Amino acid sequence: MQTIRTLEALRSGIADFRAGGASIALVPTMGALHAGHIALIEAAKRPGRKVVASIFVNPKQFGPNEDLSRYPRKETADLAMLKAAGCDLVWLPPVEVMYPNGFATNISVSGVSDGLDGAARPGHFDGVATVVSKLFNQVQPDLALFGEKDFQQLAVIRRMVSDLDFAIEIQGVPTQRDDDGLALSSRNVYLDAEQRAAAVALPRALGVAAKAIARGDDPDAALATARDTLTAAGFAVDYVELVDAETLTPGNDAKRDRRLLAAAKLGNTRLIDNLAVPPAEDA
Repeated sequence: MQTIRTLEALRSGIADFRAGGASIALVPTMGALHAGHIALIEAAKRPGRKVVASIFVNPKQFGPNEDLSRYPRKETADLAMLKAAGCDLVWLPPVEVMYPNGFATNISVSGVSDGLDGAARPGHFDGVATVVSKLFNQVQPDLALFGEKDFQQLAVIRRMVSDLDFAIEIQGVPTQRDDDGLALSSRNVYLDAEQRAAAVALPRALGVAAKAIARGDDPDAALATARDTLTAAGFAVDYVELVDAETLTPGNDAKRDRRLLAAAKLGNTRLIDNLAVPPAEDA
């Protein structure tokens, strides 16, 4: 496995892959890897394909009062996990390489980024779109894989790729969960034992709401129950919303795929999750 920190070396490594006839899959990460990230690597692996993972804690997607300074950084452990998973190249750009002095460009994707986390974290998705567009230009992948846990992020990236004519296939990979149902996240390490036990209320509340909506119950009542359940479990709820799975606009068209998305804090730790609500069979 190659570990690369300069753009010149990255381009050389990618050129070597191409010269050998390989296609390239990119798995962008911010490090502090867990089984969810490794599932992306596993999904990317195919005969004749090289897997590139990036590790970059992107300052542009953190707000002024968010956790950039304490975001977990575990480079040695991350590299060992990637090597064991069969990753071919790891791109580890320093901040000054990704954002050199005088950097002045910002990518903004409207529509799918406006509500939910876009409203709760102003500027967040501009930072995501900007760094991902740079990674796409640096690595020039044929395929890029993202976890469905960050469902709105996935929608933003798909919109950007379509709008800017990136010749890249975007693949969403299902959310990986602990045995009790909590979505795997690098931020789960912030939870103390009591908070970790309480955190399972998030996927459970969404599961109850999704089943209620799928069988035709009033969605507003189901969402209100989910919010009340989370509040009772000690969460400070940012949102629990039902949206169209493609546009992320609020709605309950039973003929279309719908998605329940939620964000809530336990102490200082903000957790997100989402579940699919399939079209009703008799719609």
